[in-house]
Amino acid sequence: MTSTESKGRKRHSAIRARHVASSFDTAAPNERFDRQSIPIQLVRKSVTSTFDFWVQLSTNMSRRLGWYPRVEPYVSYGTEHYSRLICRTVLSPPGPQTSSASRGIWTALTVPAPHTRVSLAIDSVPIQSAQLGDFEYYDAPDSRRNQSSNSIRSDRSGYLDLVAEHNLSVGLHELTYHVPGRSLVSAPIYTIPTSARIGVISDVDDTILVTQATSKFKASYNLLLSNPTKRVSVPGMSVLYTRIHDLDPQMPFFYLSASPWNVERTIRLFIQDHGFPSGPLLLRDLDPRPKTFVPTSVQHKHEFIRQLMADFPNMRFILFGDDGQRDITTYTDVVRRYPGRVLAIGIRQLGPSETSLSSLGWSNSRPAPDIDVPIFYGTTGANLMKTMLPYLRHVC
Repeated sequence: MTSTESKGRKRHSAIRARHVASSFDTAAPNERFDRQSIPIQLVRKSVTSTFDFWVQLSTNMSRRLGWYPRVEPYVSYGTEHYSRLICRTVLSPPGPQTSSASRGIWTALTVPAPHTRVSLAIDSVPIQSAQLGDFEYYDAPDSRRNQSSNSIRSDRSGYLDLVAEHNLSVGLHELTYHVPGRSLVSAPIYTIPTSARIGVISDVDDTILVTQATSKFKASYNLLLSNPTKRVSVPGMSVLYTRIHDLDPQMPFFYLSASPWNVERTIRLFIQDHGFPSGPLLLRDLDPRPKTFVPTSVQHKHEFIRQLMADFPNMRFILFGDDGQRDITTYTDVVRRYPGRVLAIGIRQLGPSETSLSSLGWSNSRPAPDIDVPIFYGTTGANLMKTMLPYLRHVC
C-alpha cells in the first residue's frame, strides 16, 4: 500500500471518541470508591450495574424495533480561533426529528446510540480535523492533538465532546450534524470575541426558572412530569438580564444548570420564549459513575466556571445564582480562586413557598462572606435591578 493510499484510508476511517470523562470522575481522596463503607460500595455497584444493564437492554430492544441513530445537537461556543462542540447520538424511531420540547420523563428515557459515525460542518464547511475533548482537565486547543477524518464516532454513552480550531468571524454561526439515514440537524455556535471585557454566568434552577430544586420531590416533578411549555420564569429576571446586556451588546451569557443534557432543548426554548439573552447552556451528565457516582451541582459549576475562566482570560464575569443550592459559597470560592475576575454577584432569594429556611445553603442571619466583590440580593429581578443595575452601569 502506498503512503497516499494509507492516508486516504485513514481519512475515511472515523475518529473514535473515548468515553467522555470529567473532573467528577477524578475522585478526591475522600470520594474514592475504595474508601466508602461496604454498604455504600454495594449500593453504588448495584445502581451502576443496573444502569449499565438498562442501557444495554434498551439499546438492543430499540434496534429490534427498527430504531436507528440520530443526533441531539447542543448549543456550542468558542472564540474566533476555536469552538467547543458537544452533541449526543441517540436511538429513535424513523421519521422527522421534532424541534419542540418534551416532558422530562421522555427525555430521561433517551436511549444512547454508542459509537455512531457523525459528520460535522460549520456554515456548510466540513470539519475534517478535531481534538477530542476530555473534561478531566482544561482542554486548551492543541493542534498536536488534532485527529483528521471526515467523521467522528461517539463514545459508549453517545456523547461527542470536541475542540475544533478555525478562523471564524464574531457572531452566530450554524453547526450541522449528520448521521447516515437521517436529515441534517443544526445548532448555533456563539463565537465570542477574545476582546470582550465582561460576561455573565447564570445559574438556571430557581435563578431564572422556577424549579423548586431544594425540594427533591417538587424538583423531580417539575423536571419529569410538568408541561415544559408552562414552566414559570422568576419574575423580572429576563428584564434585568436584558438591561444588563444593553450595557454592552458584545456581552456573552452562559447558563449553568444541574439538569441533565437530555433537557437541553427544553431549557433553551424556555430561555428563548421568556426573552432572556441567548447563550450556550452548560449542563451535566447524570449517568451514575463508579468513582464519584452522580456529580453534585457544586462540582458541576466549579468545572465549567474553571473552563470559562481559561477560555476567556481577559474577561471579567458577573455571577448569578440563588440562595437555595450553596451558590453563594460556590461563588465565594470562585472569587478567591480567581482574584479580580468577578465583577459582581447577584443572588436571588427564594421565598418561603419555594423552600424551608433549614434547607437553604445561605440565610441573612449568617455573616456575609469576606470578599472584595459586592453581592446583591433580591427575591425578584425587579428587586435586584434597583441596587445592582446602577452599580453595573457605573463599573461597565
